[in-house]
Amino acid sequence: MTANQTDKTVADKARLRSTLTALGMLPVLIIIAIGFHLLSGRFLTVNNLSIVTQQASINTVLAAGMTFVILTGGIDLSVGSILAASAMIAVIVSLVPDLGMLGIPAAIAVGLAFGMANGAIIAFFKLPPFIVTLGSLTAVRGVARLMGGDTTVFNPDLPFAAIGNGSLFGIPWLAIIALVIIVISWFILKRTVLGTWIYAVGGNAEAARLTGIKVPLVLLFVYSMSGMLAGLGGAMSAARLYAANGLQLGQAYELDAIAAVILGGTSFVGGVGSIWGTLIGALIIAVLSNGLILVGVSDIWQYIIKGLVIIVAVALDRYRLKGLSRT
Repeated sequence: MTANQTDKTVADKARLRSTLTALGMLPVLIIIAIGFHLLSGRFLTVNNLSIVTQQASINTVLAAGMTFVILTGGIDLSVGSILAASAMIAVIVSLVPDLGMLGIPAAIAVGLAFGMANGAIIAFFKLPPFIVTLGSLTAVRGVARLMGGDTTVFNPDLPFAAIGNGSLFGIPWLAIIALVIIVISWFILKRTVLGTWIYAVGGNAEAARLTGIKVPLVLLFVYSMSGMLAGLGGAMSAARLYAANGLQLGQAYELDAIAAVILGGTSFVGGVGSIWGTLIGALIIAVLSNGLILVGVSDIWQYIIKGLVIIVAVALDRYRLKGLSRT
């Protein structure tokens, strides 16, 4: 083999590796979707795909915020509770005459406040993110229950209900909001200096500090972003349900958000990841939930199958990319 042939082979392998890295878990998503359609005959219909995008939307928004956090090597276990508290304030404000639409900014503001509190404690007191957000998970859940008097708060005339149940040219508003959040997140991470700092902090926080990056401010930003997007998720949930419940709403949402981020290829140790991968991860989780219902799988087995598929899919993806790196 000549030197030119060797160079060509190396270049071809590099292009293949780059392509597969960019595709990430997209092939897995496509295979799962086709499989469910073959089993049910109903999955790839326009109506059902619209339902899937709605189901994926709130988790996509939460997972976008989680991506910022995990890219720095952190974790945010409180997003489900923050979503519940934000949804509660959204519904409560919506009941105020002539001020109902302020429920959306109120929900986002509450989420931002809780996120900033998490970030400040982690960044300036240097406490472990797992411990801080685990404490917030419980504390904020209690706040959500206090807001609603430990009961469900309804508003059958919710002024922003169209966001949760309406559509634009057949595309659910929830899906449009989620896609806008993904695009904004991509821009921040890939087209701004701040995005470069986020990846740098996740890669090596001490090295980032030595280069002049204000690591505490970066951490404050990512946890604030996570809280704010959880607040937006709360407004979206309230719009879809016309109600909020401090005890049940948002339970285990943080696990789905983390799963979407990891499925999307973001490293748990930080510094590596893609917001578009997170979108694919959120879609995989929504497809699994919807498809298993269509084929008549019981609720108990749904949990087992979803967990196993996530583990196997991530393991195969890591193995595939590791194998390519050796070639």
